[in-house]
Amino acid sequence: MKFTFHHIFIISFILISFSSCTQKESKVYNPDLAIKKNLSDDELLDLVQKQTFQYFWDGAEPTSGAARERFHVDEIYPDNDKSTVATGATGFGLMAILSGIDRGYVTKKEGFDRLNKILDFLAKADRFHGAWSHWIYGETGKVKPFGKKDNGGDLVETSFVAQALICIEAYYKNGTSEEKALAKKADGLWKGIDFSWYRNGGQNVLYWHWSPEYKWEMNFPVKGYNECLIMYVLAASSPTHTIPAEVYHEGWGRSGGIKANFEVYGHPFTMDYQGQKNAVGPLFWAHYSYLGLNPKGLKDQYANYWENNVNHTLAIHDYCVANPKKFKGYGENNWGLTASYSVKGYAAHNPQEDFGVISPTAAISSIPYTPKESMKVIRHLYEDLGDKVWGKYGFYDAFSETDNWYPKRYLGIDQGPMVVMIQNYRSGLLWKLFMSNPDVQKGLTKLGFESPEIKK
Repeated sequence: MKFTFHHIFIISFILISFSSCTQKESKVYNPDLAIKKNLSDDELLDLVQKQTFQYFWDGAEPTSGAARERFHVDEIYPDNDKSTVATGATGFGLMAILSGIDRGYVTKKEGFDRLNKILDFLAKADRFHGAWSHWIYGETGKVKPFGKKDNGGDLVETSFVAQALICIEAYYKNGTSEEKALAKKADGLWKGIDFSWYRNGGQNVLYWHWSPEYKWEMNFPVKGYNECLIMYVLAASSPTHTIPAEVYHEGWGRSGGIKANFEVYGHPFTMDYQGQKNAVGPLFWAHYSYLGLNPKGLKDQYANYWENNVNHTLAIHDYCVANPKKFKGYGENNWGLTASYSVKGYAAHNPQEDFGVISPTAAISSIPYTPKESMKVIRHLYEDLGDKVWGKYGFYDAFSETDNWYPKRYLGIDQGPMVVMIQNYRSGLLWKLFMSNPDVQKGLTKLGFESPEIKK
């Protein structure tokens, strides 16, 4: 398995954190944690969405209001860790808050105030040619290095924030004077991202990182296919720091090298999954870029993205049902492989790298693609496994029945897609907001995409 950069450095951090987070905190009874039997599918889905939303509400870093990198329910963090804000998770959290407002989990004023607070934090936080760092100190807005040389801009994590900023602008642009001001703030932050700088001297590819201290030494040109499609779409869409279409086709598309033709469990694919021959990657690749970017009817010369994501999900589903490695618990009610905590520290779980670990976010965030199959997992986790996997912010990040391993731990980048994709399944809210942006539509057209939501 070839890791994307999300996972190369986080492995050592999480392994270290396991040994440092040992003190227990007192447990407080929460009536929402009591398992309720015989809920309808809609009631259960709403419960999961609302409970998971709390990660970005009650569980937010208090000074900034932004999303914490992680949260361990029964453990107290070292002082230098509990304030760590994750940029990507914050982007997902902003979209989750819009979902929470729309669902009535918080009042409109509460949601508005929190969004304003987070955007004010992002406005003062360190930026590097417009891009935020992977980690930020919540109290100060200063960069927290993600690795020795990763102490500058992270264009991929920044793109996950930009996706949310575009949704916020669309949600508030026709509102009251205060709401219009928030929309303008979001618009300004997104337009301040210098995507063109990250071509590293005008190359026809986008680079993941740049640091004032280490310049381009991270040396990570982003090529497809993985979770980073949204970065190229936004770069092409930027009205202030755009890229030509050649950057997408020669960089992301690898001058045609991204094209492939293979099947996994009978499901066809037309893109090479980052060098894995006849294989698919972890399921977050079908989630992160599509929280705002609507894959329904979305096509270009490389793929039909709805079919790609449905087939990706079904391939993982069918693999878990077949269960060739005979892991305990795998089946129609218990499937889903993606990047998460693992019995081996952290892993980008997929059929080639399967350690018997189920990550609830994999099936739950896939609910727009596989509603029946995903609901089976939700009901099994909630009703059958119960408090082994269910806690104050929804389902815990990962578990293994084979190893009798049930850690009470959350990761922000895994919690966010569940809230947002459940909302998109129920109402299409974030898809509608993002796809309505005129610059996004121009960018998609520039890159040769087709979509029923692009105005002719």
